[in-house]
Amino acid sequence: MKCAMLKIAEKSDFAIKEIEVDRDHIHLMVESVPKFSALQIVRRLKQESTYCIWKEWPQLQKFFWKEKTFWSDGYFCCSIGNASIDAVRKYIESQG
Repeated sequence: MKCAMLKIAEKSDFAIKEIEVDRDHIHLMVESVPKFSALQIVRRLKQESTYCIWKEWPQLQKFFWKEKTFWSDGYFCCSIGNASIDAVRKYIESQG
């Protein structure tokens, strides 16, 4: 999953600064230009990573919902705000 997310970011106008994958969720620190909303970035990551997963492991589709949806609809996003980049990076690294 990490490789798929990083490849998507490489060809996009945003960068993944930190990433950690857990059993049922993923933590990302993303740097982006202001012209893209968080929703646009999340949508692109979810759509393209799902395509990669189904292409590489088509047999997995039978274990998912009727719509063959890999990701849930929700996500949590926040700006770093008063936290330092190092503090956020350490938090993400401790996940998974």
